Amino acid sequence: MILGFGEIMMRVAPPDRRRWRQALPGSVEVTWGGGEANVCASLAMLGQRARFLTALPRHALSQSVVASLRSLDVDTSRILWREEGRLGIYFVETGANQRGATVLYDREYSAVSLARPEEYNFDAALSGVRWLHVTGITPAISEMAYRATLELVERAKKKDVTVSCDLNYRKKLWRWRPGFPAVQLARECMSLILPHVDLVIGNEEDAAYVLDIHAEGADVEEGELPAEAYEQVARQVIERFPNVSRVAFTLRESISADYNNWGAMLFDAELDGAFFAPLGKNGQYAPYAIADIVDRVGAGDSFAAGLLYAFNDGDLGDPRKAIAFAAAASALKHTIHGDFNYVTKEEVIALAAGAKSGRVQR
Repeated sequence: MILGFGEIMMRVAPPDRRRWRQALPGSVEVTWGGGEANVCASLAMLGQRARFLTALPRHALSQSVVASLRSLDVDTSRILWREEGRLGIYFVETGANQRGATVLYDREYSAVSLARPEEYNFDAALSGVRWLHVTGITPAISEMAYRATLELVERAKKKDVTVSCDLNYRKKLWRWRPGFPAVQLARECMSLILPHVDLVIGNEEDAAYVLDIHAEGADVEEGELPAEAYEQVARQVIERFPNVSRVAFTLRESISADYNNWGAMLFDAELDGAFFAPLGKNGQYAPYAIADIVDRVGAGDSFAAGLLYAFNDGDLGDPRKAIAFAAAASALKHTIHGDFNYVTKEEVIALAAGAKSGRVQR
């Protein structure tokens, strides 16, 4: 069983890539989303037993959230139900071509942000769990959410549970200590969480913002990512946190909102080597060219889910296979609308093996 802990929210978006000024007043699209919940949903759809722990207010909207997760076979039995607090919301405006996507958070006073660590039954949530997944998003919501995350990872390590953490820096969050810079607060808090983590996951910006470790020669705005530089970043992460045994980065080159190159790297400390995916015919790193992105939100979460699934699957546990599986799973997420990655293990394996044409399956 894999446990994910965090906040799930209502995702509200204008239809047909409209801007808010075009869409309102009028109809909007409502789905559910949130980093850790996205991971659990993806894991369940791939066939892995997953449990999601969060705090929700007692009302019909929360029941709809839980019903959606249960329909995907995610275990929701340990969710904390509160009388105080609200359901968090985030508003997303999908980008197109040279216009980037925008996200607006409405998460203050949510149930997760208010819940004290002692309200959760962490021991029950960890029962039967061999892997815990957390992110840097939930600690960024509030001090209570940070304290809960820290206590949970501490308890998990005492129970010999493997812990993964997606750094997931969100510059619009980390505002809960007035007068304190967001980057500084993130670095302070995550430096206390990461000593309990085995697998660190991130992207081209997370290591810079959260850890002040920079990939030499990388320019996110220009879409320039020297893949080999991320091996050095991973080595520095492990040097700072010797408990970390693996570091994985997604490598996104943004040509436009519709066209990205996408790949990933996994560094394994025991093997003292970096593994990249996808690979071209010459065996060198050759990222997926995703020219018609449907929805990139949740791509990093689907990457994390792919890694966790692979590391808990006897046939995919080898680092080369694991990173290839995770990169393929997250590439496919770009074709799926919404936060959740509605793809199967078979589809991921097919893409990882080279089936990129998108031909009709009859």
